[in-house]
Amino acid sequence: MTIIDHPSPNHNERQLPIAMLVLHYTGMRSAAEAIDWLANPASSVSAHYVVAEDGTILRMVDESRRAWHAGRSWWRGITDVNSASIGIEIVNPGHEFGYVPFPAAQMEAVQALVASITARHRILPANVVGHSDIAPTRKQDPGELFDWPRLAAAGLAAAPRTTTDPNWTDPGFLAALARYGYDITAPTEATIAFQRHHRPRTIDGTIDAECRQILRGLLAAEGL
Repeated sequence: MTIIDHPSPNHNERQLPIAMLVLHYTGMRSAAEAIDWLANPASSVSAHYVVAEDGTILRMVDESRRAWHAGRSWWRGITDVNSASIGIEIVNPGHEFGYVPFPAAQMEAVQALVASITARHRILPANVVGHSDIAPTRKQDPGELFDWPRLAAAGLAAAPRTTTDPNWTDPGFLAALARYGYDITAPTEATIAFQRHHRPRTIDGTIDAECRQILRGLLAAEGL
């Protein structure tokens, strides 16, 4: 895995130990535009890494520093997600500019980078999350086309155990979703974020038997 340094000035000191990895898409028309923005002091945004469509990896912020990628977010009680996480931006135009599948070379590089980071910092698979997971009212990335099952099969992201439908009520499902780690202040948006990550073929915000079963399996895998 070859990493090219392309420093951004947008970083500061961490206030928390690293416990999370957050995956994003760039959501801009081109890789060059996204990289320029992440390196622009006026943008006040950055990420530790950028992965281009051809699998090229840029390091923009050292992992010891707090990059500015998460914004207003929440996961498992952590509100300063930037301090507790490493952020990877994956080049993709996103929903605004013509969302497309992530190429094989790009996913291979993402998997290798995620494997390296999670091993180095002992990040739990359930704490490898998307921007939409930590900011469900604001974000959709990396989106429903991202290959989460690939990372899960490699033990790098959450994978539910096989279970039956627990038949929770909708409030019961939301309580379980909060126990797993989501901010459920906006219930429909939280459910959509969950579906986008764990059941992407149907993203409608409706709590159904499959959603309940998947969530119960995720909780079981975590011992929750």
